[in-house]
Amino acid sequence: MSYESVGDASLDYAFCHYGESKLQFRGPKQPLKGDFIAFLGGTETFGKFIPVPFPYLVQKALKRQCVNFGQVNAGIDVYLADPAVLAACRRARHTVVQVMGANNLSNRYYSVHPRRNDRFLKASALMQSLFRDVDFTEFHFTRHMLGAVAQAAPERFQLIVDEVQQAWLARMELLINKLDGRVILLWFADHSPDDAALGARCRDDPFAVTRWMIERLAPKVEDVVEVAASAAALARGPEGMVFGPMDAPAARGMLGPAAHKEAARALVRVLKDPAAV
Repeated sequence: MSYESVGDASLDYAFCHYGESKLQFRGPKQPLKGDFIAFLGGTETFGKFIPVPFPYLVQKALKRQCVNFGQVNAGIDVYLADPAVLAACRRARHTVVQVMGANNLSNRYYSVHPRRNDRFLKASALMQSLFRDVDFTEFHFTRHMLGAVAQAAPERFQLIVDEVQQAWLARMELLINKLDGRVILLWFADHSPDDAALGARCRDDPFAVTRWMIERLAPKVEDVVEVAASAAALARGPEGMVFGPMDAPAARGMLGPAAHKEAARALVRVLKDPAAV
């Protein structure tokens, strides 16, 4: 990930490294000791275009170290392949894991880049046999590929949705086990996990994750925190975000600082009450 690929140069992400991980993380760098809280997740956890994303709002409210391991467009695979991050999270008091989309992980139909999980690498023989009318060499990103497949063959597309949902569950259970179950699962989106139709539409995040999947994981984690951004927060759009003119369309489709404040408040309510976790 390059500095320029994340956002406008006027927002300093203070990139840093932890241990032997090959990934870059948003700073400022925090010490991996004491009673700290770790955060794993995608674009929202990283805080693309957000001056103060929710992990740092939690740190300010609780006055406890919060380590942001968020990655832009991350899927579960990037964390499962990074033993340094997993080891750091096992030393944390809690690890908050944002619910990431089911599109950005390798499965029986297609494979993704091991670190940049939104990058589509190739379709499997099974995928190519099911969608002979789709030229997969045209695609570089999972979202673009899935959108084209959904348009070309909406009925067969459901097979992909079913597959990535099962792969997501298996991968999430593995991640939770590697973190010894000391996980707070965070749903942070512009809709509720009850909105099943939204979860399977290619333009919505987290892709293909719905209520039944969250409920399957709930007994395996310390707590589940659900934040569906309020109408008031969504109405404020990109207000308070920092981005260049070329990034304006992307920024308008993202959760802004007002929504991050709602996520932080919900997490603080759980994390400040020892009886809740």
